[in-house]
Amino acid sequence: MPVTAPAQTKNLLDPGFELTLRPMRYPEFYERYRDAIKNTWTVEEVDLHSDVADLAKLSPGEQHLIGRLVAFFATGDSIVANNLVLTLYKHINSPEARLYLSRQLFEEAVHVQFYLTLLDTYLPDPDERVAAFAAVENIPSIREKAQFCFRWMDSVEDMQRLESKEDRRRFLLNLICFAACIEGLFFYGAFAYVYWFRSRGLLHGLATGTNWVFRDESMHMEFAFSVVDTVRQEEPELFDEEMEREVTAMLREAVDAELQFARDLCGDGLPGMNTESMRQYLECVADQRLVRLGLSPVFGARNPFAFMELQNVQELTNFFERRPSAYQVAVEGNVSFDDDF
Repeated sequence: MPVTAPAQTKNLLDPGFELTLRPMRYPEFYERYRDAIKNTWTVEEVDLHSDVADLAKLSPGEQHLIGRLVAFFATGDSIVANNLVLTLYKHINSPEARLYLSRQLFEEAVHVQFYLTLLDTYLPDPDERVAAFAAVENIPSIREKAQFCFRWMDSVEDMQRLESKEDRRRFLLNLICFAACIEGLFFYGAFAYVYWFRSRGLLHGLATGTNWVFRDESMHMEFAFSVVDTVRQEEPELFDEEMEREVTAMLREAVDAELQFARDLCGDGLPGMNTESMRQYLECVADQRLVRLGLSPVFGARNPFAFMELQNVQELTNFFERRPSAYQVAVEGNVSFDDDF
């Protein structure tokens, strides 16, 4: 009687399109998908009406900051969604992981809708809205961040299958860029500006929506890092000194790009918000991303913003809101600001 050879164990980045959910190879990814479902929210739950009156109270410098901020929001999540569809879904060969990525794509769409609604509310003039959506071409500080994103997207655009060690390294660098630099640094820099306004009792609607975006983005980032962890276990040879140098250089470049954005937003400085404090904050966040990736921190900075030290998103919402707001579906667990910031 012929002996059937055992099925070869597949790694997460092996080429192909695995369809079988049983037996489940990566149950952690499936649980992340289930947890994400619990966090469902809709843009219609965010009340932006009081923000309109707050906008009229802002100084010219603050109005410039918020205008630049919403211009960045206008396209930031669309860039992330494009990379998710064109790169991550194609190469992460796990049906459990693709379930989560499908859910993440839905969440990115909700974020895009939120920012569209935000622009329609904050910028009633149609020409101003058109200019905001064209910011990646017309505003240098936003264009530099977009070009940083596009360069890492372009680095893997021609890869149809991850056949070689070099292919997998390129893919991992793309994944790390979008998790640690874009979702984990660019967006977190934007969140700091939002919560700075909120600490002064301004723009409640923006902060409410940002609470929920923040929770989503934290989960997106942790999913990506868990993919990196899995690949490190399966293919440790990919994580050599060259990879560490490339990731560290990538984070340094991301901090520089976001710092240019901070100079644009803050100008000569605003009460409680200036370029130097943002530099410290960004360097602190970048070090946390490096540590999460198992690498050495390089900046040694501390978080200068007391308003970013609140313990979790739900407490943040309840602390500031005139009435408590929550997700449509019960949320379990906490998202720690200390861990992420």
